Amino acid sequence: MCRYADIILPLPLPGCFTYSIPDTLAGEVKERVRVLVPFGSNKTYVGVVAELHDNKPQFDVKDIRLVLDNQPVLLPVQMKLWKWIAEYFMSPLGEVLNAAFPQGMKVTGTFKPKTETYVELAPKYRNEQAMHLALDMMERAQKQQKLFMEYLRMSHWDEMDNVCEVAKDELANAAHCTAGVMNALLERGFLRTYEKEVGRLNKGGEPDFKNIKPLNEAQATAYNRILLQMMGKNVVLLHGVTSSGKTEIYIHLIKRTLERGGQVLYLLPEIALTVQMRERLQRVFGNRLGIYHSKYSDNERVEIWRKQLSDNPYDIILGARSAVFLPYKKLQLVIVDEEHETSFKQQDPAPRYHARSAAIVLAQMCGAKTLLGTATPSAESYQNALTGKYGLVTLTQRYQDIQLPEIEVVNVADLQRRKMMSGMFSPQLLAAVRQALEKGEQAILFQNRRGFAPMVECKQCGWVPHCNQCDVSLTHHKSLGLLSCHYCGTTYRLPAACPNCGSTELRGRGYGTEKVEDQVMEAFPEARVARMDLDTTRTRTAYERLINDFSAGRTNILIGTQMVTKGLDFDHVSVVGILNADAMLNFPDFRAYEHAFMMMAQVSGRAGRKGHRGRVLLQTRNPQLPVIQQVVNNDYASFFSDLMQERQTFRYPPFYRLVNVFLRHKQVAVVERAAVVMATQLRRLFGDRVLGPDKPAVAKVKTLNIRKIVVKLENGIDMKRARQCLRSVEEMVMQDRQNNSLQVLFDVDPL
Repeated sequence: MCRYADIILPLPLPGCFTYSIPDTLAGEVKERVRVLVPFGSNKTYVGVVAELHDNKPQFDVKDIRLVLDNQPVLLPVQMKLWKWIAEYFMSPLGEVLNAAFPQGMKVTGTFKPKTETYVELAPKYRNEQAMHLALDMMERAQKQQKLFMEYLRMSHWDEMDNVCEVAKDELANAAHCTAGVMNALLERGFLRTYEKEVGRLNKGGEPDFKNIKPLNEAQATAYNRILLQMMGKNVVLLHGVTSSGKTEIYIHLIKRTLERGGQVLYLLPEIALTVQMRERLQRVFGNRLGIYHSKYSDNERVEIWRKQLSDNPYDIILGARSAVFLPYKKLQLVIVDEEHETSFKQQDPAPRYHARSAAIVLAQMCGAKTLLGTATPSAESYQNALTGKYGLVTLTQRYQDIQLPEIEVVNVADLQRRKMMSGMFSPQLLAAVRQALEKGEQAILFQNRRGFAPMVECKQCGWVPHCNQCDVSLTHHKSLGLLSCHYCGTTYRLPAACPNCGSTELRGRGYGTEKVEDQVMEAFPEARVARMDLDTTRTRTAYERLINDFSAGRTNILIGTQMVTKGLDFDHVSVVGILNADAMLNFPDFRAYEHAFMMMAQVSGRAGRKGHRGRVLLQTRNPQLPVIQQVVNNDYASFFSDLMQERQTFRYPPFYRLVNVFLRHKQVAVVERAAVVMATQLRRLFGDRVLGPDKPAVAKVKTLNIRKIVVKLENGIDMKRARQCLRSVEEMVMQDRQNNSLQVLFDVDPL
């Protein structure tokens, strides 16, 4: 009987921690079960047993206090994946545990499901006459009346038999109202609130394969080629233009996998996309489909985890990147849709893993195949396909032979010189949107900055408000009446006057989605406008309502950040406006053109998806740039060729692997000295592969000063040895007592 256990704790510390197994728990402690253990002088943590052994440590060990599971909560392949993520992405196992487990599995005792506050009409106002009476009573309280009318619109009380539930936060966002206005309506008894558990296990009904649409000739050819490629390749890239029907191919592949007794993991980059995809998959696969992402209640996420360990797991899991951590007993197919998306890469907190990479490795560990699908492949994936590492299948024909949208480039610099621009909107864009509305069609406007104004400035002296904790200017959020830091989340009141010169002439600089929304409502007062960004989609129901309302035609114009570029499928969108292409192209990052091309090509693909050709208005001050013409011509091959020449010349992926090293400390002197020492030591090992240290674009976040070192490693280098060298230099730097509290973070394959 083993006497000791190595345990993974949810802490950002290297390695496992050894505990002794008391006689009273000798028969209960097993590998991959959760245990409660003491740590430090007075703390306890829930950890996972990684290994049992009889090797007595050279130090005093503490006893395991409690075993929380009768059976392992991890499959062996999951533990193997955890260790791979920890090693490859240079992150402690404890941080992988933190990312993998739902919160309810990291605590003892029972967990309570999350609830949301919903708003409903008070019973005495639930008829048309009473509603009009209520509106009359609010005549002198215009803000309350506006909020009440917004509730009636969102809940569809005009339809009576199709009333929808409305979350309180979502209503406040949509109506741009303060808490005081909301509370006034509640106190006056027009509305009332109730709590509701959010998220329940899918009860999608019985599967019905009759709802699968037959593939057309082009889709069937692609489907057969995928199967042929998978006979010799573990990973296949499906490069299909927007609206070519890739999803139908996925559905046929899923059906084939289920018929062979396998499971499918279907990864999407954004939670918003699961709303539409869930509906499409449920029509076919019913209750064999499970949904898993961070907007679901903790209660549900734990239940899904346990269901996947049971004898009756979901056959298909549809989810965002965290779904890669779920248990899969018979995984045969992994689909990574929109594989190019940067949302698949976890940024903060650690582990900074890429879900696409983790999914490919998981599939290989399970003996499964991986299909990557996109209209705009990432440089790394396309290069892997061209060099034969991945299989490649192309689909160039749009569904029902609809033409790709006509993309019209609008020279903003010329229009501004001739004083023909109205705010963010060119005359061409305004005319196109107006024409679409007159025809009963819809429009999408893409602006990749949220908030009202990205920066506030004093007109007299040029003072700009900055965050006290971060080295960034504050974004003005008009609906909240606040300035917000998009790095640490701290909010500030908008000052009435400039603290530097006393001037009251404070003005917003630039355009965020909130300001775009205001100007659209002013230009098209008859239109029903919705905004889709981080501020309006903080709850799961908010995602669903925004997308469902737009799909059903209840809103005419959708304004959004990059969320609106990611694979959403709307039947009646005839116009797409890209308001500021230059903001993406001028970003100081070697991937800026790649990301800009992808976002512009993807959002363009939302136009004219069924019935007729769409129209895209691309506003830019630099229409002569080759990348603009490549977007216009949907010329991915030319874009990729230019990109590869540049990447090879300047030693960037896919020809080199990058590792970013970040050092953080509250004191500037400490972080600068440590960064210089670390860079010097790294150059002794890696030579001119090391760049820096430098200040990153944002050099201070949450009171911590940051310095950055970049290590470029050519393909073919021993990455395991390289990671060992990086770790050894880190250990040497951390041994210096002057570097107490210094943080050293690694970002492998950064985006």
